[in-house]
Amino acid sequence: MARRRQIYEGKAKVLFEGPEPGTLVQYFKDDATAFNNQKRGVITGKGVLNNRISEYLMTRLAEVGVPTHFVRRLNMREQLVREVEIIPVEVVVRNIAAGSICKRLGIAEATPLPRSIVEYYYKNDELGDPLVAEEHVTAFGWATPQDLDDMMAMALRVNDFLSGLFLGVGIRLVDFKLEFGRLWNDEEMRIVLADEITPDGCRLWDIETNESMDKDRFRRDLGNVVEAYQEVARRLGIMPEAGPRDMKGPVTLQ
Repeated sequence: MARRRQIYEGKAKVLFEGPEPGTLVQYFKDDATAFNNQKRGVITGKGVLNNRISEYLMTRLAEVGVPTHFVRRLNMREQLVREVEIIPVEVVVRNIAAGSICKRLGIAEATPLPRSIVEYYYKNDELGDPLVAEEHVTAFGWATPQDLDDMMAMALRVNDFLSGLFLGVGIRLVDFKLEFGRLWNDEEMRIVLADEITPDGCRLWDIETNESMDKDRFRRDLGNVVEAYQEVARRLGIMPEAGPRDMKGPVTLQ
C-alpha cells in the first residue's frame, strides 16, 4: 500500500498529496452519511462505483466545455485531480421537488418545478450547511459576483447535459449538488467544477417506476443501496472490471 501525506478527510473521500505539484489524489471511501452526519454507515463497494461514475461524468462534461479539476482515474478507488481553492458554497440545481424544498415550501414530492431552480448552501458542517442567498455569498466574501455568475452558468450547463445523458438511459435527474473551486495558473484564476458527481450527491429516479437510485436509499432505509449504484453504473456502461472489494486504503504518513 502506498504511503502518502493526507491533506484532508471528508465524509466520503480522502485527499492525499499528489505526485506532481498542483495535484491531489482523491480516494473514495465506502462510508455513507446522512442528515448532516447524524446517520452513518458503510456501503461496501460504494467508493469503487462512485470513482467510476464521477470519472465518467466529469470526462463527458469536459468534452462539452465544462472545466473540471479531474485529470484521470488512477485505480479502482483513486483519481488524480488538480488542486483547487474550494469555494465554500454548494450549488444545488432542482428540476423536480424532493428533499428539503418539499418541507420548506410545502410542495408535494415529485412535483415538477416550473423551471430549474438554483440554490446556494454555505458549506459548514457545524451549521448544517444552511441555505443562503446571493447577498450572503458576496457580502461575506465567499465568492464574488463574477464567481457566482460563472458558477450559475456552469451549473445550468451541467444540468442541461446531465439531464439528457441520464434520460437516454432511463433515469430522471431530480436534483444534484455541485462544488466549485478556483484553479490558479500563475496570476490567472478560473472557476472549475470540483469534488465529485455521483449518486451520493444526486437524486436519480427510474423513469418508469420513480424508484430511487441514489443515497436516498440509505437515508430512508430502503435497502439495496449498492445495487442501485451498480444499476446506475450499468446503465451508463461503466461497471468496474473487478468486484467492489478490490483494494484497501493507503497508509497515511504521520
